[in-house]
Amino acid sequence: MYGAILGDIIGSRFEFDRGGKTKEFKLFTSEDSFTDDTAMTIAIGEALMKAGLAADTDTIEREVTSSMRAWAKRYPEAGYGGRFYKWLFWSHNTQPYGSFGNGSAMRVSAAGLLYDTIERTREVAKSTAVVTHNHPEGIKGAECTAAVMFLARTGHSKADIAEYVVREFGYDFTESLDQMRLRHRHDETCQDSLPKALRAFMDGESYEDVVRNAVSLGGDTDTLAAIAGAMAEAFYGIPENIKQEGLSFIPDDMKEVLDAFSKIIDR
Repeated sequence: MYGAILGDIIGSRFEFDRGGKTKEFKLFTSEDSFTDDTAMTIAIGEALMKAGLAADTDTIEREVTSSMRAWAKRYPEAGYGGRFYKWLFWSHNTQPYGSFGNGSAMRVSAAGLLYDTIERTREVAKSTAVVTHNHPEGIKGAECTAAVMFLARTGHSKADIAEYVVREFGYDFTESLDQMRLRHRHDETCQDSLPKALRAFMDGESYEDVVRNAVSLGGDTDTLAAIAGAMAEAFYGIPENIKQEGLSFIPDDMKEVLDAFSKIIDR
């Protein structure tokens, strides 16, 4: 989960085209902060730990719903989108609302790290999405992100990963990063964000380079960097100095979840 969280923090100060669409920037500054991407990534990680690795989908969805609402109450000013905010705070109705926003993909990274098969990884990723993002594109974005992470951490090449993504999800990420920057618009949908995050990941040469690629595309930079950063962590790992500097931006209760999650991964 570190990859998504650090990507969120690094990208936070550039959202809404505040970064000049360049890769040349200081990685961390005092202007950085975690956003809803981090809060919900933590929430999903905690939910999957509580549910247990063998949990059925109903249990996972129940824990995900409870955990996201609990963490939102801890951090109500993290920058949640309008409909998601209403789902979190304003209604006792826990029904999904047909979203295909990129929130389903930015929060799913725990599912990409925990399970032994790609089928189970995708099943759980879907369960983390459908409680809110039950549109097929919202589900696809979550499944794709988690599947890329599974393939990356199990030794597959980027060529293998690209082939799987095209075959299973149909995303077209053949545009270059330069082409994506030229056609840029601020778009928070999975349909727009996943091809951008995939291109940033495919062209990157390290965790840091992937995140810089994502941020340079402009727009929803924190979420693009969270999605691409999650993929990059699974493929490259994260240098310890970057991890430690990034962790200085998040509170102790989130660190406790990350520590508990890391122990499960280590086992």
